[in-house]
Amino acid sequence: MANESRPCPCDMGDRFDYESRGQEVQAEHIKAYVCKPPASTDKAVIVIHDIFGWQLPNTRYMADMLAAHGCIGICPDFYVGREAWKPSDDWSKFDDWLKTRDARKINKEADAVLKYLKEQCGAKKLGVIGFCWGGIAVRHLMITYPELKAGVSLNGLIKDSDDMSNLLNPTFFIFVEKDDFIPLHQVTLLEQKLKKNRKVSYEVKIYPGQTTHGFIHCRREDINPQDKPYIEGGRKDMINWLNKYR
Repeated sequence: MANESRPCPCDMGDRFDYESRGQEVQAEHIKAYVCKPPASTDKAVIVIHDIFGWQLPNTRYMADMLAAHGCIGICPDFYVGREAWKPSDDWSKFDDWLKTRDARKINKEADAVLKYLKEQCGAKKLGVIGFCWGGIAVRHLMITYPELKAGVSLNGLIKDSDDMSNLLNPTFFIFVEKDDFIPLHQVTLLEQKLKKNRKVSYEVKIYPGQTTHGFIHCRREDINPQDKPYIEGGRKDMINWLNKYR
């Protein structure tokens, strides 16, 4: 897992120079970024941010990409106004900061977002994706909310105690081959748990040769041409999973 000097890998990769296409809205007690496709749709995907929060251009780009594929993309502020982590912050204080932002204690926020999507957007076919911190949150939501018909957890950190026996709907787990923060033996353990307790469809995919944690979200294909096939392939896999099950 992470080392003491840098206990989370999310500062690896590129910060996108990107102007988002959607708008910010209020969903009960939290704010959210929403991007809608040109044509009306009843499909929506919740995009859960990593430690850098809901305003990160990379994350909003993912919501816009989903809208380009014909569904509503919504990225809520699951930190509820509290400051997101910054790359310049003191990593020695990261663990204390993280304790106040538990990815498994977001039900109130999820309730507000689901209500907004159903009542304000007419969404009926719902999915969720999340990156790193958000990948953990996806696993929690997929064992909690049956209306989420498809989930994609991207590089969500794994604990030996994680219970995968109660997934309610199909979930796709994405990892990279050379991730110092999520060793492959932990991914193997996750697969064993999923296989043993299988009740719904799932897939665990390790992208070969990748060293950047969260490359789908944190790498730019235009300045990392050697990663382009993996970045594009990973995004395609994510979209295909959502389309197949949601």
